Amino acid sequence: MHSTESRISTPAGHVPDQAPHWNRQRHSQMPSHRYRDVHSRVDVPLTERDWPANRLTTAPLWVPVDLRDGNQALSEPMDPDRKHRFFELMIRMGYKEIEVGYPSASQTDYDFVRLIATTELAPEDVTIVVFTPARRDLIERTVASIQGIRNPVVIHLYTATAPAWRDVVLGKSKQQLRELILAGASDVLELAGHLPNVRFEFSPEVFNLTEPDYVLDICNAVTELWMATPERPVILNLPATVEVATPNIYADQIEYMHKHLARRDSVILSVHPHNDRGTGVACPELAVLAGAQRVEGCIFGNGERTGNVDIAVLALNLHAQGIDPMIDFSDIDEIRRTVEDSNRIEVHARHPYVGDLVHTAFSGTHQDAIRKGFAEQRSRAAHEGRPERDIEWRVPYLPIDPADIGRSYDAVIRINSQSGKGGIAYLLETEYGIELPRRLQIDFARRVQEHTDANGQEVGAAQLLELFERSYLGGSSPDVELLDLSVETHAGASRTGIRVGIDGAEHSGTFDGIGPAEAVTKLLASAGVTVDILSLHQTALGVGSSSEALTLLEYRAPSGTRWVAGRDRSVLSATVTAILSAARNSISMDAHAHA
Repeated sequence: MHSTESRISTPAGHVPDQAPHWNRQRHSQMPSHRYRDVHSRVDVPLTERDWPANRLTTAPLWVPVDLRDGNQALSEPMDPDRKHRFFELMIRMGYKEIEVGYPSASQTDYDFVRLIATTELAPEDVTIVVFTPARRDLIERTVASIQGIRNPVVIHLYTATAPAWRDVVLGKSKQQLRELILAGASDVLELAGHLPNVRFEFSPEVFNLTEPDYVLDICNAVTELWMATPERPVILNLPATVEVATPNIYADQIEYMHKHLARRDSVILSVHPHNDRGTGVACPELAVLAGAQRVEGCIFGNGERTGNVDIAVLALNLHAQGIDPMIDFSDIDEIRRTVEDSNRIEVHARHPYVGDLVHTAFSGTHQDAIRKGFAEQRSRAAHEGRPERDIEWRVPYLPIDPADIGRSYDAVIRINSQSGKGGIAYLLETEYGIELPRRLQIDFARRVQEHTDANGQEVGAAQLLELFERSYLGGSSPDVELLDLSVETHAGASRTGIRVGIDGAEHSGTFDGIGPAEAVTKLLASAGVTVDILSLHQTALGVGSSSEALTLLEYRAPSGTRWVAGRDRSVLSATVTAILSAARNSISMDAHAHA
C-alpha cells in the first residue's frame, strides 16, 4: 500500500532514444538541470596519471579528528569526561597523532588541551594537533593553549579557498584571500615558530573545488614562509570538504599536487575526505595511491552532513588485504561502545566490520557456505599442523575472521537457524513484545542451542519465554535484596535514598545529583560489590496496560560480559532489580572462585 498523500512523482518522461531495448527507465521530474558537473566547476589538469597502476602496501599515518571535527557535528558536544574516555581509547588503539580540539572556539576544548599540558594523559610519542582559523586573536589563544605541552604539537591553520566560499562567505578576491592566509601563517610562525616541539599544518578548505594552480600557489607560499624542511616538515592537508565527484577525480587532484608541489620532500601530503556522495572511503584509498601519506577522519565516520571518512573501515580494509593497519581493532565492541557513548550516536547494524549484523547470515545458502568454510579451515589447519589463526583465511562471505576483531560467528548464525525464518528474537518480539539488543540475542541464542541440543526438540514461543525468564530473571535470593528505594526531586535536583540487604547486613545511602541506577551501583560498591554496567535497555514483558517493565542489563564480569534482567510494573524498580541481580551473580562467582 502507499499513502494517498505521497509526493513521489513517478517518472513519466520519454525513454531516451539511445537507451537499449531492455532499459525502459524514463526521464524523471527531478530538477537535475540545476546542478553542474565537477568538470564545469573546477579544472582537473592531470592528463597522465600513475595512481591507477599503484598498489596499497603500507598504512598511511592515521589522524583521528573525532575530538574536533567529529565533536563539532554532534547535537550534544562531548563533555570533558566523554572526551577523556575517547582520547584514552585512541591511545590504546595505537593512534600516534590526534587532533584534540579547537581551543579558540570552545572553553571545553581549551581546557582539554590544558589538561594534556598539565598531566601525563598523552604518552610522549603521541603528537597533539590543535585547530585554528587564520585570525590573529584566535591563533594567539590557540598558542596559549599548548604552552607547556611536552609532546610534539601541530598547529593546524585553515581557510576556505574555493570560489563560492571566496565570493559568498568571505567576500575576498583571490589576491585578498592569499594575503589573508599568508598573514595568518605569519602570525603562526611569529607566535610559535620558536617552539622546538611545534610543527605546522595548513588546510585549504574545499580544496577539491579550488582552482588547481591557485591552491598550488598558496600551498607553496605557505611552505616557503614556514621554511619547511625534511627535519621539520609542513603538513599540507587537502580536504574534500564537500564531496562533489567520483573518487578518481579526487585522486587526480591529489596526484597533481603530489607531482607539482615545491619542497615535496619537506611536505607531508594529507587528505581529509567527507562522505556526501557515499564514497568517503574510496576517496582516500585512491588518494593514497596518488601520493597522500596521511589521512584525517573519524572512527566509524561521524561528521557534518553524511560524515567524515571512516578511518576504522579504511584501516580494516587494509587488514583484509594482508596489510598491517598499525592500529588495534581486536575488541571492536569495546571500541564501538566507547564511540557510541562519546558521540551519543548508535552505529548502524550494517556498518562495515563493526555493525551487529555484519557477521550474520539469514540466507540458508550463505549459512551453509560459511559452515563449510569453517570446517575446511579446521581441516586444513589440522592437516598442516598449524593453529587456525596462522593459516590463510578463505571462508566464503566473511572478508575477515570475526575473531580478529573479537567477534564470534557461530553464536550469531544460530539465532536464525534454530527457529526458522523468523528467528529467536523475532518470536520473542512478535509474541511477547520483548525486544532483545543484538548482543543479548547472541547470548540467548547460545542458551537456546544448548537447550535444543540436550532434548532434541523444537522450541516454540512459550518455551522460548520460559527459557528466557529462567536464564536472565532467575529466582529470588536473600543474598541481595532491596529494602527501600525513594527518589525525590526539588528545584530540578534529584535525591535518591536506598537501603539494601546483603547477606543479612543492611546498607543504606542518600545520593544527590545522580540517577537511581548510578546511586545503586555506588551503594553496592561501598559494600564491596562491584557492578560494572556496560548497557541498559528498556522493553516490556507482555503487551497492553497489564504488561510489566523489563530492564535488560549488560555488565562486565571476570569471565566476560554477562546479561541479567529485572521486571516490575515500575521501570525504575525493574532497573534496580536487574542491578541487584547482577550483584547477586557477582557475589556468587566470587564465592565460587574462593571455595
